[in-house]
Amino acid sequence: MPSFEFETERLLLRPPQRHDAAFIVKLIGDYDVAKNLSRVPHPYSQKDADEFFVMLEEQNAKGTDFAFAIMEKSRGWFMGVVGVHLRDKGEFELGYWLGKPYWKQGYASEAAKRLAEFAFHDLKAPKLIAGWFHDNPASGHVLAKLGFLPCGVEQRESRSRGHAVYCNMVELPREKFGRQRKQAEAA
Repeated sequence: MPSFEFETERLLLRPPQRHDAAFIVKLIGDYDVAKNLSRVPHPYSQKDADEFFVMLEEQNAKGTDFAFAIMEKSRGWFMGVVGVHLRDKGEFELGYWLGKPYWKQGYASEAAKRLAEFAFHDLKAPKLIAGWFHDNPASGHVLAKLGFLPCGVEQRESRSRGHAVYCNMVELPREKFGRQRKQAEAA
């Protein structure tokens, strides 16, 4: 499986590396971060990070998941993870998380936009889907800025909370994303 790296104005997106584990444990170990994710336990330990890397290696070998560390370019800080993974119906789902010190600065939007470009251009995804928990409207705002539209609500398990949570599902067709990008470039 080829190794991809991407740059944006402020970010470097590169495959997570095992030496990132300490940063992952610290940042995702914050309950305010973990509670917004479905597959992340709380508390989050080094063992959980080790399992994350084993899972990444297996899924990368299958070509079903593409995860990227979100790095602040000028200082080289590890800030979070963004990725796309193949779901049962052949659809790619976009997901991301940032450590709390990096919230409300536009980093999630910047990283998610670049991953959407990757999914549509390199993976030839016809559409992307994503979800955000009902009590995390900031994530919904990130997705809306990219052009995602509501397509339903489902219950999703949250390992950190220990129960199912209402999850707002959204989707972004390739044509809509391409149109938005062309309009932004023309402006």
